[in-house]
Amino acid sequence: MIVTLSVVGGVAVLLALGVLIAVASGGGGGASSAKPKPSATEAAESGAPVAGGESASAEASGVPTELPALEGADVTGDVRITRCEVDSLTEWPDADVEIVNHSDTKASYIVSVEFVDGEGTRRASGLATATDLAAGRKSVQKAQGLGKVPGKMTCRVYEVTRLPLS
Repeated sequence: MIVTLSVVGGVAVLLALGVLIAVASGGGGGASSAKPKPSATEAAESGAPVAGGESASAEASGVPTELPALEGADVTGDVRITRCEVDSLTEWPDADVEIVNHSDTKASYIVSVEFVDGEGTRRASGLATATDLAAGRKSVQKAQGLGKVPGKMTCRVYEVTRLPLS
């Protein structure tokens, strides 16, 4: 019974992770068909900090959202990648994402990061989230990619959603 429950629990966790990745990559398209937004900036494997990303809207992603994103708010300056590396053992990429709430209200953030190989092909993606971030406060979160990215890699903030809290 314990083994069965463990297997069912593991499958549930993997299914939930798959749904999160599908939502983060824009809803219906596969990871290989997603194109980065032109204004997204990159952090080289050296870990140079950069700012990037764009505010999300239901029209831009094609996926309706139940929580209202801050209309017209520029969240580009709220997010930057401070570290971008590939684990030498697993070859899975990860990035440290610094999120600073520059608005004047408490908000939660969802940051989509994509990991691109040296030829410009998107090899993996990850999410970083910060919940209940007070105005003027900073949070550093990790975005973990689940695919192998051998060789040279860059990290890009693909999309940023800031959700106001009442």
